[in-house]
Amino acid sequence: MRIISGFLKGRSIYFLKNFKTRPLKDSVKENLFNILEHSNLINVKIENSDVLDLYSGVGSFGIECISRNANKVTFVEKDKFATKKLTENLNKLSILDKAELFNLDIDQYLRKNLSNKFNIFFFDPPFADKIFLNYLILLKKKKLFKKKHIIVIHRERKSEEFFEKYINVINIKLYSRSKIIFGTFN
Repeated sequence: MRIISGFLKGRSIYFLKNFKTRPLKDSVKENLFNILEHSNLINVKIENSDVLDLYSGVGSFGIECISRNANKVTFVEKDKFATKKLTENLNKLSILDKAELFNLDIDQYLRKNLSNKFNIFFFDPPFADKIFLNYLILLKKKKLFKKKHIIVIHRERKSEEFFEKYINVINIKLYSRSKIIFGTFN
């Protein structure tokens, strides 16, 4: 797994070889970041943004954001083995100062007394997970988003969630087995 752009371009990151985590494929990640950086539909720039990477796994998305000069990335991952690899990645790349890591269930994290607000939200739950929709509701209720923000959700292509009930859907892109949804809170 490699970093595709920014000051860490070309560097590799550790990943897990198990069935609990599913890394974001480089081709999907490249297209996703291309849209984030170049789409006229999105008014958020990665540079200087505060990012919330939920279900972060080994940190592929958030580390890519740091490489592209995000202000700070908050990683939330409950799997202890993934969190260990994520910590190794942050250390290996010397970017711990740009990261905040929580080895918690997302529900536990969101129920904390949070004051941070974010520009970019990335959800990459297991494809069978439907609970993440509740987290969209909680994020909106707690007003953890800045005025200029974007929500990015990675799902299985054939998933049938109705995101319009939770967010204002801006764009949906399909890549082999993946579906990427871009949206904002109303």
